[in-house]
Amino acid sequence: MSDVTVMNRLSARFAELKAEKRAGLVVYTMANDPSYEDGVALLKSLPAAGVDIIELGMPFSDPMADGPAIQAAGLRALASGGSLDRTLDALRAFREDDKSTPVVLMGYYNPIYSKGVAKFAALASAAGADGLIIVDLPPEEAPELTVHLRDHGLHLIFLTAPTTDETRLPTVLEQAGGFLYYVSITGVTGTASANVAVVEQAVARLREKTDLPIAVGFGIKTPAQCAEMAQVADAVVVGSAVVQKLADGLTDDGSAKPGAIDAVVDFVRGLGDAVHAVQK
Repeated sequence: MSDVTVMNRLSARFAELKAEKRAGLVVYTMANDPSYEDGVALLKSLPAAGVDIIELGMPFSDPMADGPAIQAAGLRALASGGSLDRTLDALRAFREDDKSTPVVLMGYYNPIYSKGVAKFAALASAAGADGLIIVDLPPEEAPELTVHLRDHGLHLIFLTAPTTDETRLPTVLEQAGGFLYYVSITGVTGTASANVAVVEQAVARLREKTDLPIAVGFGIKTPAQCAEMAQVADAVVVGSAVVQKLADGLTDDGSAKPGAIDAVVDFVRGLGDAVHAVQK
């Protein structure tokens, strides 16, 4: 890591969670899904539903790490005019009302590279981002991005998986900031379910190697699973289940039915209640 200490909303939120002796809830939503207006409405509703950190998806045409639900969300978002720029517009709209909830932009490197990494870092920071998860950017190539992110107080968050061995892990941790995202299953998002006993062992191994908070995601879909993972992780990430809940409330042409956003918010509130009920 650089000698520069990055302290922003993300760092502050994990400090708050630690002081409250509980895990946080991280929820993923795709920008511009199913429209810009609906996406912003959902985004603005998440903190009051118990979301501690938001992952805001940047729609991309080749989302190779994502499963069917998020792939479909990305296609809907692109079809309705979604883009990297429109994602930042949504974030700016969110920040009009919420100055404290951390937002992590999640996506792929191609749109950032095409925009220009220095320009993107400045734009993301100005819009109100706190960090990035770029799932197809290996740590060996990350310095070309992190040098600009740190100039603007942004964390680059890395994923580790059951397949990340002792040889690979130091390379990942060298560039990691904000928190470490542990992928609890092998495969893409929204498929198999995680085993809490296996995850607990993996988290314990990671804690021996890093002081970064550890969030666990992939395969977590229900309040009960959230409560289990909240016992062993610093944060619990739910993505595909939330995205699918929104998809369930869409018409055949992809527009939101009346009450669709409210149904997602109610679902998220149940997840938040489960996570926040677990005291450490």
